Amino acid sequence: MGHDRNLLVFAAFNGAMAVALGAFAAHGAGPAVKSLLTTGAQYQMVHAVLAVACAIWTTGGRTARIAGWLAAGGGLIFCLALAMIGLLSLPVMGAVAPVGGVLMIAGWIVLAVAAFRSHIVNA
Repeated sequence: MGHDRNLLVFAAFNGAMAVALGAFAAHGAGPAVKSLLTTGAQYQMVHAVLAVACAIWTTGGRTARIAGWLAAGGGLIFCLALAMIGLLSLPVMGAVAPVGGVLMIAGWIVLAVAAFRSHIVNA
């Protein structure tokens, strides 16, 4: 099975968004917003890279692709929630950020399962 093109595209857009938000945080955001955007961009970038790895891991199977989607989706939700808190003054989004966090954690756990399964299959 080849790479997951849709996941790769989604991860690439997440990476681009993380760079853009990080740059805005560094050069255009006020001090109160800067911290939120920087944190969101960092988490989004790490999980975009994880999603790329899952998308191109050809022996990881469906489980690795699920891990990638969880990571990328969680990173996006988390980052957007923090951005909306900072840029739009929507503190209610503080209730949404943990959803992204749980998805990111789930992505890492599912990746561990994929790695374990891959080891068993390839042993």
